[in-house]
Amino acid sequence: MPVTFNHTIVAARDRAESARFFREIFEAAEAPSWGPFTNVLLDGGVLIQFADLPVDAFPEIQNQHYAFLVDDELFDRAYRRLRERGVEHWADPQMSRPGQTNTEHGGRGVYFRDPAGHFLEMITRPYL
Repeated sequence: MPVTFNHTIVAARDRAESARFFREIFEAAEAPSWGPFTNVLLDGGVLIQFADLPVDAFPEIQNQHYAFLVDDELFDRAYRRLRERGVEHWADPQMSRPGQTNTEHGGRGVYFRDPAGHFLEMITRPYL
């Protein structure tokens, strides 16, 4: 069996809010949730599990980077939703080009933060 990516746990302060953000922006499917997780299902069966971190044990969330490959049509819809919601976004990971997208790697891309502060990237073409 080849190696495939199955799931990851993403730290949140409000797991329901983070899951809702992903469902709304990326049009991700709601998935059954259990225990400490609120789950979102991406294409290919990839599960993102949001878990609240207790503030007393983890006063700060270590922000991570997550990149999502989408088609041009979803990019257009998702980018429109980001702008409508006033989500700050950039064309580059250095955040030097605010309010813009990029056309690098033969496609389009944009960087933005989720409700927990994780740095998300949405691209229309893979880097490789």
